[in-house]
Amino acid sequence: ADGFFSSRPQEQMLEIMRDSATGVMGVLALVFVLLGKVVCLGSLGHGGLLTGAFFMPVAGRCAIVLLMAILPYARSQGGLASLFYSQNSRVAACCGWAFLLAASLFCGGVPGVTAALSVALLVLVFGWYCRYKIKGATGDTLGAVCELAEAVVAFIFVLFAGVGA
Repeated sequence: ADGFFSSRPQEQMLEIMRDSATGVMGVLALVFVLLGKVVCLGSLGHGGLLTGAFFMPVAGRCAIVLLMAILPYARSQGGLASLFYSQNSRVAACCGWAFLLAASLFCGGVPGVTAALSVALLVLVFGWYCRYKIKGATGDTLGAVCELAEAVVAFIFVLFAGVGA
């Protein structure tokens, strides 16, 4: 968030993102995402809470591998996240998404499938935004898509819990 919302050129954004210090925009993004997840999980009943708590980290990690499969690494000189890029990123993304869809069909029902499809849409939109801003992905963007995907899953489960109420 510090880099993306800095209104600076791509190279300066990447330098801001490499810095381990967290700025105001980063703190605000972190607070809002975590607060959103806590509120959503707190409003779910016992059954929805368990299912949502299961799907959130699975969807988050699947979002990471999907973003890695569709975007190149943004830094030419490499970084910590470049260690995870390989020739098998697309195979890993397909396997991860097959697992997520199977789990959502068998355990999550309609809310699970809706959450999985919503996360896929989120990854595509966020991936487009990352390509537009920094021409790829970094470790920061991979972590961000994981947190956003988890929040989307929690929100979808809350929507379905409200429909059934």
